[in-house]
Amino acid sequence: MKKKTGFTILELVVVIVFVTLAVILFFVQKVNIDAMNRDETRKTAINAMYYGLEEGFYAENGYYPETISEENLKVIDPKLFTDPSGKVLGEAHCSYTYESANCEDGKCKEYTLRAVLEKEDDYIKKNRSN
Repeated sequence: MKKKTGFTILELVVVIVFVTLAVILFFVQKVNIDAMNRDETRKTAINAMYYGLEEGFYAENGYYPETISEENLKVIDPKLFTDPSGKVLGEAHCSYTYESANCEDGKCKEYTLRAVLEKEDDYIKKNRSN
């Protein structure tokens, strides 16, 4: 009797199912890791704006600006005003917001910086207590 070599259909199906599940798991994890990296980028940008406002703008002027941009917050990299989706702070649908409060003649005493994150709650920084 001759012995046949090769794989059975059942063996091939099991291998194909296993490889398919591994590929699906890989892409799901990649999407999650990419979202977490974008969230970290957003947190880094908010922290840079926060320290730029506190250590740069407020230390020099004694108040906070009504709006922020690369023109009045020159101590940070201008690229940080653009979120990972390409929207600039102040544009519609930007994941960064700057909300000034308690303002008089463009000089504000308070502010809130916010980044809308994908995998966590919003990341919020407020002015230091005066």
